[in-house]
Order: sequence, then structure tokens, then C-alpha cells
Amino acid sequence: MRIKAIRTIGMTAALLATLTACGGRGEEAGSVGQGDCKGQQTTGITDTSIKLGGSYPLSGPASAYAEIPKGAKAYFDYINAEQGGIDGRKVEYLVRDDGYQPPKTVEEVRRLVEQDQVFAVFQTLGTATSSAVWDYLNQRKVPQIFVATGANKFGADPAKNPWTIGWQPSYHTEATAYAQYVKKLKADATVSVLYQNDDFGKDLLNTFTAGIAGSGVKVIAEQSYEVTDPTVDAQVRNLANSKADVFLNFSTPKFALQALAADVRNIDWNPKHVLAQVSNTSTNMKPVGFQNVQGVVSAAFLKDPGDPRWTADNGMQTFKTKVAQYSPGADTGNGHLMTGWAMAESFHKTMAAAKCPTREGLRDAMRSIDNVAVDLMLPGVSMKTTATDGFPLEAIGMMTFTGDHWTVSDEVISTAGK
Repeated sequence: MRIKAIRTIGMTAALLATLTACGGRGEEAGSVGQGDCKGQQTTGITDTSIKLGGSYPLSGPASAYAEIPKGAKAYFDYINAEQGGIDGRKVEYLVRDDGYQPPKTVEEVRRLVEQDQVFAVFQTLGTATSSAVWDYLNQRKVPQIFVATGANKFGADPAKNPWTIGWQPSYHTEATAYAQYVKKLKADATVSVLYQNDDFGKDLLNTFTAGIAGSGVKVIAEQSYEVTDPTVDAQVRNLANSKADVFLNFSTPKFALQALAADVRNIDWNPKHVLAQVSNTSTNMKPVGFQNVQGVVSAAFLKDPGDPRWTADNGMQTFKTKVAQYSPGADTGNGHLMTGWAMAESFHKTMAAAKCPTREGLRDAMRSIDNVAVDLMLPGVSMKTTATDGFPLEAIGMMTFTGDHWTVSDEVISTAGK
């Protein structure tokens, strides 16, 4: 899916630089920048089209996430064909491969903004990668909407970074749920932690540690890894020596799978395994053998496509039917694919609520989402934001792997306002 850069020279390059520098307030946008919206940015949007761009790890150590843009594209193809797009504007969705490398993210996002002239960057995936471009996008006043990471910083200060917003429950919400779970599981539990050595892993670890403060639960072993490491087998062996009651696996899919497999091989250690939400799709766990991951615990805010509980669910039926139609061969049992679909629907509803079909209109709409539900979210989970609350989703449910799918509890843990 890599697309070679288009090189422009001479007068063409100079003209392009001039257009992008002025924010795209041109007459070519038709009526989208007229009336009360006059003078606002209309780059990438016309009366009949809207151009979005995203940067994802289609290759490299986090390539399991390549299913996310595939799910988003299936959704956009569906609404383009059957609903005329978003308010009559068909979505053009450009996807770039950054390999989960921040310098590459900078390169690809600049191409999307300055060469492709997208209306908005609909998703950059990863904490470090998204962090590498958010200053640039805020300076350019380009919406960076529904960043695919739960890092707390993307919702903590809306006034400082008004053009950037996350989507999934923050790592603060997720780790708070794990802390509550472990305290209920065993009042004096000992805990070992494997975590990615970046904001993703540290957010989860630090929030979990804060969540157990004052209780009898203690973290007795910690091991980190780098995304460039070939394996985490050594780290898991070290954690096994702690004989902790609980193993927190705060890893992205490649390393989470390695840690699950290593845990199975350590027959002298049988901890309660808690898996980070970003890696808990059934597809990721299948190679370890479903018989080996029974009882693993994780968190969720979306329905599991493999759970029979949702077989007759309208949202799940639409997702599976339309993906089969617009992305033949795609695995509708893959949770990452389904996440991409849900993210795209979230964008659809947010953009449709914008008072102006402009970048400023989208910015304001993503800061005023009022309890908007998306079909694939768990009951009791919906999106809500304000000018001072930049966390769209602040509720999560705990679930346990049973048979060949996740079984979610009816209780939803909320950190809204916290």
C-alpha cells in the first residue's frame, strides 16, 4: 500500500506551496466556505467530496494494526456507495505506511498535508508516531482526528492542542479498570509487569501503580522492551522468577503474542494474565492456541465479533455484511478491522454534526460530541467531549477469554470527569 512520492518542480511546486501556506481558502471549494463559514479552511473538501489521509504501520513490528485502515476503508466505501458519502460528499481515503517509525510518520503526514492536501488527518496510529506530528498539524490548523492511541496526553489539554483529539478510552481509564479488577481478585496480590518503553507502556504502568496505592496489592517485578527488540522471551523469564500472582502484559500485538506464548511455556508459573486492550483481538491470540489462553483478562469498549451474544445485533450484522461486500476476503472476526469500521463511523457522525463543512467546523464538532453512540460499541459506552474534556470515550468493560471468544461483563467502569 506504499505510494511513491509525487515530485513536482518549478512553478508547480511554488504554486502548491503558496496554496498550502494560505490554508486552502480557495474558490475551488464551491459553497462550502460561504455564509457563516466564509473565510474558514476548505482545503480537501468540496460540495461533492472530502479527502482524508491516515498514517499507519502497514509494515514493521506493529503491522497487525494494518487491519484498522482496511476496516475504515470498507466503511467509507459502503457509505459512498449506499448513502452518497457524508452529507453528499464522497470520501476519498488515502493511507500511508510509516512502519511505526516517528520520522517516517512525519514524512508521510507532511506529504498528506502539503502534496495531497487532505482535509483532515483521520488517524495516526501509535503514541510516539502521533506525538511526532501533532505540533506540526496544530500549527498548520489541520484536524488530527481520532488518533489511534490511548495516551493520556492527547486528551489532557484541549486548549493547547485544539486540532488533535484521541478516540479510544485512555490508558488512564484502562489501567484504572485493571487496578480495580486486581484489587477485587486478591487483596494482597503480587504483580509483575511487561511494558513497552514509551508513553503507551508507561501510561498504563504508572496509572495502574497509582490505582493500587494504599491497598495490599504490590508490583514486585517490572520489565520493559523496545519496539526494535526481536523478542521479549528474556523479559518474561525474568518476570516468571518473581512468581507474581498477576502478569500485566502491556504490549503491542507482536510482543503481546510472544509474551502469551512464553507464559504458556513457563509451566512453573501460572499467574492471572491481564492483556492490554490494544492487543486483545481473538486473531492475535489464535496462534498461541485458544486452549492456552482460557481465563486471560482484558478490557473492551467494543463488541467482540466472535461473541455469540452479538450474532443478532444490528450493528454487528451490518458490519459483517457490508465488509464482505466492500472488502471481499477481509476477516470480519479480526477486532482491528472492526475497530477501523467503528472509528470511521465515529468520524462520519462527528463530521455530519459540524455546523460548517470546514476544518474549523470539524475542529468545533469534535470538541462538542454529545453522547453519540456508535453501533459496535458496548451498551453504556458512547462518545462525549467538551471544550475542556478531550476524552471522547471514558468507559470500559472487563472481559475474560472463554472458548474461542471474549465474554464481557455487564458492568461498565467509567472515569468520566476524573
